[in-house]
Amino acid sequence: MRRKLLLLLTLSLLAMLTLAGCGSNTSSSKSNGSNGNNDDTFKVGMEAGYPPFNWTQKDDANGAVAIEGSKEYAGGYDVEIAKRIAEGLGKKLVIVKTEWDGLIPALQSGKIDAVIAGMSPTAERKKSIDFSDNYYKSDLVMVVKKGSPYENAKSIQDFSGAKITAQLNTFHYSVIDQIKGVKKQPAMDNFPAMRVALESGVIDGYVSERPEAVSASSANENFVMVEFTEGFQTSEEDTAIAVGLPKDSDLTEKINKILAGISEEEQTEIMDTAIKNQPAAE
Repeated sequence: MRRKLLLLLTLSLLAMLTLAGCGSNTSSSKSNGSNGNNDDTFKVGMEAGYPPFNWTQKDDANGAVAIEGSKEYAGGYDVEIAKRIAEGLGKKLVIVKTEWDGLIPALQSGKIDAVIAGMSPTAERKKSIDFSDNYYKSDLVMVVKKGSPYENAKSIQDFSGAKITAQLNTFHYSVIDQIKGVKKQPAMDNFPAMRVALESGVIDGYVSERPEAVSASSANENFVMVEFTEGFQTSEEDTAIAVGLPKDSDLTEKINKILAGISEEEQTEIMDTAIKNQPAAE
């Protein structure tokens, strides 16, 4: 009887040790699998709909990069910066096309490694994600139709009574309130939608950054960029552009070193080339 009990106890102990070993291996496997540092790709999220910062095209012309899960490609200033960062990190660049409102959630969930999408490092965004040093700085302007009463505006107050909008969840939309008597329209999801609204007369103009406005007027001869002598009041963090990264990311310092190697002259050259290369359909 004692021998049977001893045998049962021995078998039970062996079974427990075996299960414990399996559990340990499973945990270790999951931990290693979720470690993004073991991945040789650099996944970047962007709208691919904000030329000249980023856009979508049908082929790889002018150095465009394939969009993950799509037959389309992404090009533009952000893509060129992303390519340099990926090269500096020794990783393969993967572009993940993501709606503007989904960029930060995608970063927080680990779907992407960085946001390179013409995003400003505002105080509000810094509550949920970190940012690299700036890789571009721009000014706010207005895009209107050629021949409109607002084409020769010099001050933002010249848009009193005008129907003006900007992109949803951007500081562009909040600065519209600085125009006295403006007819502020609902914010729109993206810039292609605003261009269509302007062309059709639904709005009189939209707030944008200078590169996008140059892009819009280059792509459509009916559009004009209005620059101001008395413009919007903004902070430096609003008009700067930086790479969005997860909180306490170990990539931040590495990316800052890479960005430090891109001079302001090079930034201007890259932007001018992006404006030149943007698809005519945009």
